[in-house]
Amino acid sequence: MRPFKLTRLGTIMEPKPGNEQEVEGVLNPAVTRGPDGHLYLFPRLVAKNNYSRIGIARVKFNEAGDPVDVERLGIALQPEADYEKRPDGAGGCEDARVVYLAPLKYYIMTYTAFGPNGPRIAMAKSTDLFNWERLGLVSYLTYKHIDFDGINNKDACVFPEYIPSPHGNISIAMLHRPLFPGTRPEEIVKQLGNRKIDDHKESIWISYYNLKDSGPSLRYDRFTSHHRLAIPEQAWEQLKIGAGAPPVLTKHGWLVIYHGVHALNGSTVSDPKLCYSAGVMILSEKEPQKILYRSSEPILKPELPEEMVGTIANVVFPTGTDRRDDIGKPNRIDVYYGMADNRIGVARLDLPENLE
Repeated sequence: MRPFKLTRLGTIMEPKPGNEQEVEGVLNPAVTRGPDGHLYLFPRLVAKNNYSRIGIARVKFNEAGDPVDVERLGIALQPEADYEKRPDGAGGCEDARVVYLAPLKYYIMTYTAFGPNGPRIAMAKSTDLFNWERLGLVSYLTYKHIDFDGINNKDACVFPEYIPSPHGNISIAMLHRPLFPGTRPEEIVKQLGNRKIDDHKESIWISYYNLKDSGPSLRYDRFTSHHRLAIPEQAWEQLKIGAGAPPVLTKHGWLVIYHGVHALNGSTVSDPKLCYSAGVMILSEKEPQKILYRSSEPILKPELPEEMVGTIANVVFPTGTDRRDDIGKPNRIDVYYGMADNRIGVARLDLPENLE
């Protein structure tokens, strides 16, 4: 029996006909409540040649309180900085995650900046969700023999509260997924017959930004105290795992909706067929490097035509959650996710009373 019950609510956003900014898809949105109490999406808008912007839209709800549509409000970020643009004229601000960090009194956006050196994690901040100040690329102190700077990195999100580091320092904690050479699913799928998982290179990591060392600038350029949070374990995540939506605090601990990738039947070395699904982790509230629960089966996998056919087939990719305190249901979490890299869907997750 699966303790987490998830019910699809439908497609909430898809490319608008005639909109050149969305011609190749709308997907993978950040989700957060604004200062006005409304729920906002920050979808990745993909134009021709995979040129990506981060849009902003307000979610519309029906009388039952379910999300049913969006109102487009413009662009939050588009490639302007050098680290977001490539020499061929392409570029990308992609796959945002947004949280409100109350102690700092502003929102933090983590996103993938697809620039000349490949995908890297970048940050921006805002007080109103409409005006964003870039904070630059995230950098890291070296961990043992690993230098995270210079390594492709994606799927980053920060906790919405200060978190004590393993050394007891007040910190901003971030989940991220370095993409070391040879660890892309398209590469790993060719090694399944004789593959051994690399505990360092195929993990979701948690890293900490020590606030006492930050000074007044808060540039987020010294993430440290790195810890391997999770490696692939189950068949549905055998090729890759990565952080999804930002952690949300529940009665069980920090809820993390993450993604896993596996090879479908009929996949071959010359024609790999991949499938992206979503699972659940519960992390300790005070020591989030400790996993208290992890789903053995996915809570969401591609089943609908909109999830199985699109820009990239067989993809559900969770990037945002909304705990429904607004309607008095803190045990209901709405999960927003990309559908086949082309549309955005939403599903309702009901928390169980107890966990095994």
